[in-house]
Amino acid sequence: MLRIEALEKRYKTGDHALKGVSFAIEPGQVVGLIGPSGAGKSSLIRCINRLVEPTGGKILLGEIDIASMNRGELRQVRRRIGMIFQEYALVERLTVMENVLSGRLGYVPFWRSFTRRFPQADVDKAFALLDRVGLSDHVDKRADALSGGQRQRVGIARALEQDPELLLIDEPTASLDPKTSRQIMRLICEICAERNLPAIINIHDVNLAQMFVDRIIGLRAGEVVFDGKPDALTNDVLTRIYGDEDWNAMRKTADEDAADAANVAAFEAAREQRMAEVPA
Repeated sequence: MLRIEALEKRYKTGDHALKGVSFAIEPGQVVGLIGPSGAGKSSLIRCINRLVEPTGGKILLGEIDIASMNRGELRQVRRRIGMIFQEYALVERLTVMENVLSGRLGYVPFWRSFTRRFPQADVDKAFALLDRVGLSDHVDKRADALSGGQRQRVGIARALEQDPELLLIDEPTASLDPKTSRQIMRLICEICAERNLPAIINIHDVNLAQMFVDRIIGLRAGEVVFDGKPDALTNDVLTRIYGDEDWNAMRKTADEDAADAANVAAFEAAREQRMAEVPA
């Protein structure tokens, strides 16, 4: 379980990014973090694993306060937090398998990581994870030979290779097309349910968040202004989070985009079927 208590972040520039943010996440719960640019979403994600130093409050993973840890202690607890990045953060020249195994770097001696000689149990786990994310046929491909959706699947497998107790996910669909975005969100939510794994997803696509996550937290100017079920995210609530906008028109556009993506997917599937039926 993750508990955030009165979390504060003030940068040296004077910007007050987080103002007393408090919430708790139960095991297996997937939370979508939404809000306008500058609302504090990225600062919150990065404070939780101390990529950014909080200036006040508590970050409790179980009974451990991450906010008060020294650097040596922090290295140990970071092994328990999986991070999935918007830009994938893969080593392009390494293979898919090598990138996934990098999730074990916090657990193995330096000589094993330097020579890339990981225990067989770690390798077996990586094979199983790549099968789960649909990449069992791409084990030996270099990361730079993959599509955006495939790279994000590698990032998911790498995070799971850590055996995390919490997933932090920063804009996992920002660089993906609508169809792939839905596939990635569905995969993340299914895996969290299977593993009873809590997750926070920083996401700009409100409609996508409503479609998949269990709960939505809305930030505005560093404060929580909404915390509830996706179906409670009314036009009035969206205005409170983002400001005035024609939300009905935006929802209609999103629905049309989803229909277009579905039509394209159906066309591609039908074309592949026809090609398969053509005699060699």
